[in-house]
Amino acid sequence: MSRDVPALRPLFTLRVLVDGLHAPGGPPGLQRRIGTIPGGSFEGERLRGRVLPGGSDWQIERRDGVIALDARILLQTDDEALIAMTYSGLRHGPADVMARLGRGESVDPADYYFRIVPTFATSAPHYQWLNRIVAVGTGRRDPEGPLYQIHEIC
Repeated sequence: MSRDVPALRPLFTLRVLVDGLHAPGGPPGLQRRIGTIPGGSFEGERLRGRVLPGGSDWQIERRDGVIALDARILLQTDDEALIAMTYSGLRHGPADVMARLGRGESVDPADYYFRIVPTFATSAPHYQWLNRIVAVGTGRRDPEGPLYQIHEIC
């Protein structure tokens, strides 16, 4: 494969649980919402484990209907390594689809756009390769929280 065209290598599936959203608001057109993350799990060929409690997802709901994400979570692998994961992303779709998501309904992920760009930080020797990769993810919003398919860009 040409190095001019990046390839994707599956990294892991990430399920994030979210305790309701808090809505402090903001200036017109930029409404802030904050979700607390009590846990979750991740599993892939090269790493698996759980999402530790205490993460958060700071969102901005823009006037154009786009939800801009800014999340920070802490992963703990099955062998006890800690990995900080941050991600930014965008979720948007037709107003009726977004309203259904907002009500906690199940919606076909093909009906809306949901993408993230995660980064990782760890000092665990076995996982330091994460500090040197670029990754992308696709998401779907289930009633209990988002489910992401995370891929390394090769």
